Amino acid sequence: MAFVRRDRPAPVPGAGDTRARYRRILRFAAWNLAVTWWFELFLPRIGLARIARRTRSKRMQGFARNFHLMAVELGGLMIKVGQFLSSRLDVLPPEITRELEGLQDEVPPVPFPAIRALAEEELGARLEQVFAFVEEVPVAAASLGQAHRARLLPADAADTGLANVVLKVQRPGIDRIVDVDLAALRKVGGWLSRIRLVSSRADVPALVEEFAQTSFEEIDYLHEAANAERFEAGFAHDDRVSVPRVAWERTTRRLLALEDVTAVKITEAAALRAAGIDPAEVAPVFASVMFDQLFTTGFFHADPHPGNIFVTPDSAGPGGHPWKLTFIDFGMMGEVTDSTRSGLRKLLIAAAARDGKGLVAAINDVGVLAPSADIVELERAMTHLFARFGGMGFAELREVDPKEFRDFAVEFGDVIRSLPFQFPENFLLIIRAMSLTSGVCSSLDERFNLWDSVEPYAARLLRDERGNLLQDVAQQALDAAAIALRLPKRLEALASRLEEGSLAVANPRIERQLARLDRRARRSASALVFAALLIAGAVVRADDVVLGSVLMAGSVVPLLHGLWAGRRGP
Repeated sequence: MAFVRRDRPAPVPGAGDTRARYRRILRFAAWNLAVTWWFELFLPRIGLARIARRTRSKRMQGFARNFHLMAVELGGLMIKVGQFLSSRLDVLPPEITRELEGLQDEVPPVPFPAIRALAEEELGARLEQVFAFVEEVPVAAASLGQAHRARLLPADAADTGLANVVLKVQRPGIDRIVDVDLAALRKVGGWLSRIRLVSSRADVPALVEEFAQTSFEEIDYLHEAANAERFEAGFAHDDRVSVPRVAWERTTRRLLALEDVTAVKITEAAALRAAGIDPAEVAPVFASVMFDQLFTTGFFHADPHPGNIFVTPDSAGPGGHPWKLTFIDFGMMGEVTDSTRSGLRKLLIAAAARDGKGLVAAINDVGVLAPSADIVELERAMTHLFARFGGMGFAELREVDPKEFRDFAVEFGDVIRSLPFQFPENFLLIIRAMSLTSGVCSSLDERFNLWDSVEPYAARLLRDERGNLLQDVAQQALDAAAIALRLPKRLEALASRLEEGSLAVANPRIERQLARLDRRARRSASALVFAALLIAGAVVRADDVVLGSVLMAGSVVPLLHGLWAGRRGP
């Protein structure tokens, strides 16, 4: 397409605009905080709590709708705020999260002259000197930037090995808008941190800073380009996955040039069938690739919605995969630490086993629940969840009475919001990624059952970690034995120090208590070693009958010692 004439770009927000934007956000927040204080704090104190309860749902829905309208009008980070808050099930009521779940980048595209001016400023040359052409109509427009198709000049195409690219360009003035929005959000976060009802449930200033870090990363296209290459490296030997290459020579902090990999959008079932690809075969592969990101590589795409994933037919030849999943848009990525990944593996294994209590224990291991959390109700809710809905596919779930779903959702939501916990930012990204994965797979095949993908993956994880399990159990047994051997001497030394001290403690009662403590310590240590060997033997016996039988037989020794140590002395 021919280039347009160099027109005057759209105006960048000035100081007056940013001040008005800042005041608009603060006015909205202040008014809604005042309304919340009146209904949720003041009226209950004067005996009118019934009025607050009766109007709560309507007020929450009104707040969410008004925020939605303001976010669409202002654009910038306000849309991102809505998307971020929609996943804060631990902070916000469902009336708000449901309304904000549908908040997308509903903003008009920036006129091409303004995009041209910014791109030429970044490149230091006119577009005609760098590209053979750039399409003026954007492929996609979002609150932070928009994308245009382009073609490199023949010389650059020969050097880079790329011809057609997609240019992702920041919205002009977005840096200033982000700064203003974050300043307003920090102000509101400071207000909220002074309200006990809020501060007891969430560290709002910390949430704002998490959000700020994510936002700065999203508008740094050099960071996104590095993410793309890191993601590609994680699947370098996987013929199911492809990633667009980066044209680094034409990439800056505000301009990103990626290989144009546009193909069939993953949820376009008719187009997939026309290309000879069965959508039902795509679903389990996509689920498996997402599991690999979360539980193996530890670096995952946090926004795998249908617009960010293509299915590309592959003509690489016999023996290879006939099509690839092509991921794009690496601005929102998540990273799973080793400790979190271990907890997530336990969580996945518990989910595959439909073990509600085990699932809660795994959630606790991840560090989501506060130490003071009373998890009895959560265990009961999880057990109920698995007993009633565990293992059902999307098609089966559609046949369940909607009222039963609603009743359980209300009950489960109340349990979640009553617990003292707060999801870390990356844990929210994990939940977002898995939620989108489930939705995409169900749209590909309504009979798709996520459990069918979870169970073999969990079994493989269990096999992979079984070798480490024996080592861990053996180490725990040795540690317990060492403690058991050292404990009597420590107790004797403690008794000696007490007897030699200034306090008269050498009396029969103290001696009897120390003797009982000594026997209990010996018995507990022996019981721990016995249980460790017995469990290790039972696990290993499935693969190695001889070793498993030896371990189980060996567990008799600490058992007998525990019985002997438990005998009452003279």
